[in-house]
Amino acid sequence: MKIRRPRLPRTRTGRRRLVQGVMAVCVLALLPSTWLYVSTAGRLHSVADVPRTDVAVVFGAGLWDGEPSPYLANRLTAAAELYKEGRIEVVLVTGDNSRKDYDEPDAMRTYLTRHGVPAQRIVSDYAGFDTWDSCVRAKKIFGVNRAVLISQGFHIRRAVALCEAAGVTSYGIGVDATHDVTWYYGGTREVLAATKAALDVVFEPNPQFLGKKEPGVADALAAARP
Repeated sequence: MKIRRPRLPRTRTGRRRLVQGVMAVCVLALLPSTWLYVSTAGRLHSVADVPRTDVAVVFGAGLWDGEPSPYLANRLTAAAELYKEGRIEVVLVTGDNSRKDYDEPDAMRTYLTRHGVPAQRIVSDYAGFDTWDSCVRAKKIFGVNRAVLISQGFHIRRAVALCEAAGVTSYGIGVDATHDVTWYYGGTREVLAATKAALDVVFEPNPQFLGKKEPGVADALAAARP
């Protein structure tokens, strides 16, 4: 069975319409990414100049043999630095614990305690299955109203935009990352993820798991204050 290859329009008008259609599709595909850049203008900082905030939120980024991946380790190291410098009081670690043999939040907690953050200053969200879920849960479950968000540069704008939409006043830190295959994959993936982010903001879906409010962040902050 022969497969016919698509034929280009033969007329000048047909070719012009084809080009216009392709351009329109490209513009529509890039609109969500443009929205992310515009909506997060002025919200990105470094560890050195981010505004002092009670809470930092660190998003999960995978485990290697039960330990934080290099990307996740960089995020956690930045959070530990902020704590040691007195720029934050509590770290909310949010990640995937959908099965018994995969526990991002506990691995993140262990890493932070090894790097000088007291266990009582770390709060775990075990149902942060994606960025939107993490942001909504930070607000609705843990009562976070203002936070420093920590991720890689290719993801941080989406995190800030989504947490702002969820009601959390947010500042983002995009930590350094080696420009390896994972980095390029993450950057490419963000083009598609930006579309999902825009839909999340418009339709405001409930997280996969919501549940009751948890006092972890409030208790940790109360303990931190004399």
